[in-house]
Amino acid sequence: MSNEAEQSSLALDEPTTYLTFTMDGEFFATDITRVREVLEYRHVTKVPRTPDYMRGVINLRGSVVPVVDLRFQLGMGPTERTVDTSIVILEVQIDNHLTLLGALTDSVQEVVDFKSEALEPAPRLGTRVNSEFIQSMAKHDNKFVIILDLVRLFSASQLGDVLERGPLDVNKSIEEVVTDDAHEATTV
Repeated sequence: MSNEAEQSSLALDEPTTYLTFTMDGEFFATDITRVREVLEYRHVTKVPRTPDYMRGVINLRGSVVPVVDLRFQLGMGPTERTVDTSIVILEVQIDNHLTLLGALTDSVQEVVDFKSEALEPAPRLGTRVNSEFIQSMAKHDNKFVIILDLVRLFSASQLGDVLERGPLDVNKSIEEVVTDDAHEATTV
C-alpha cells in the first residue's frame, strides 16, 4: 500500500465529533462543526405572527438571532424551561446563506466522537422523530443517540420565509432587543 493510499485510508477512519443534547428524555447530536457556541437559557423576545416552533429572537453580541424550539419542531411538544435548558447557536445553510440560529434544548450533555462504522442508518419505524430529519444513529454509554440532519431540519421551506424577512418584520430594532435583555438582567 502506498503512503498516499495509507493516508487516505486513515482519513476515512477519522471520527467525527458531535455535540450531544437531550430533548424529552431522548439523546440527540449534531456535528460540532455546525455549533458556534452553547448558551445558558436567556430571555427570548417573542415575535408576533411567526410559526409556533419559532420562540423568538435573542441578542447575540449585537446580532438578532432567531431561536427555534427543537422539541416543538420535532413534534415533542414545547420545551419547558429548567435550570438545564440551553440555547445551542448553530451555523445553518439556508438558501445558500450561512445563518446563525439558536436551537432550544432541554440540556446539553457532552462532546463525543463517532467513527463512521459506529453510525447506523435511521430506522424507518420505532422512533418518535420523523426519520427524514435523522442523519444516522449511534450507541453511546448504552443509549441510542439520534444524529439530526440540520440541513433538512432547518430547510428553506420551513425557516426560509421567517429568516428572509429579517429584523424589519421582527417589529423590534436591535436597540429594543438589547434594552429588553439588559432590563431582564437587572430584574432577575
